[in-house]
Amino acid sequence: MNLYTPTGIAELMNEFGFSFSKKYGQNFLINEAVVQKIADSSFESAKGEKKACLEIGPGIGSLTSKLAQKYDLVRSVEIDDRLIPILAKTLAPYENTAVINSDFLQVDLKKLFEEQFSGYSVSVCANLPYYITSQIIMQLLESGCRFDSLVLMVQKEAAQRLISSPGKAEYGSIAAAVSYYAKASKLFDVQAGSFMPRPNVTSSVLRLVPYETKPVTPKNEELFLKMIRAAFSQRRKTLLNSLNSFFSSEYSKDRLEAFIAAAGIDPQRRGETLTLAELKALSDAFE
Repeated sequence: MNLYTPTGIAELMNEFGFSFSKKYGQNFLINEAVVQKIADSSFESAKGEKKACLEIGPGIGSLTSKLAQKYDLVRSVEIDDRLIPILAKTLAPYENTAVINSDFLQVDLKKLFEEQFSGYSVSVCANLPYYITSQIIMQLLESGCRFDSLVLMVQKEAAQRLISSPGKAEYGSIAAAVSYYAKASKLFDVQAGSFMPRPNVTSSVLRLVPYETKPVTPKNEELFLKMIRAAFSQRRKTLLNSLNSFFSSEYSKDRLEAFIAAAGIDPQRRGETLTLAELKALSDAFE
């Protein structure tokens, strides 16, 4: 049973009557060297004596099996119940694995940690569906759970947005929010030919390492994260106009201008030029 060739995957799919689902954005990795590189990159950041990995979207288990050869424990969350019997077969040799059939966006991560990862240091590894990349990343970062690292494969354009910095064209609310929680870096690109079916885009593998001490300490974290969304709500418009659009039911435009001035920021600047420190000063002025 070869999980890294189109023929091997086709035979497995035929055995179980499986077909790819556009609904779940399924593209299975068939390049074993890339799969190994992702597993190695994940394990490089693992800490502690007992190491565990939380995998999101195992597919047919090609990456899962590589992770199982490195980590003491692997738990994979798979939304597609059609893949559960396939995974039972492909992961049968690995007693340290288990698959949870659930929508990851509905998973209670703190409960999952208590039930599955007690006593382990935990890393995350995933080939993320393009259409829910940001949602999954923010769920992980905002969960309050401690992760050694998140090694994630995403669409190349999404990767550029996630690791962008103030003033760059790709910089947006997701980049600002991610930079508050973790240090993000790009590891390598993965070409479309490494997948089955072949997507129309190039992918990139990122590593996010959560901060033990965040780079800024806002007075009100909830307001700070809301301010990030507000500042980017009207791209290419001035900060004052963006905030006025977002907070129009709460504050007058004059009041908003006063808040911006109190933070020491020019109200004519665009939100996508603001640093984390400036966004923190702005939310503190509101607070």
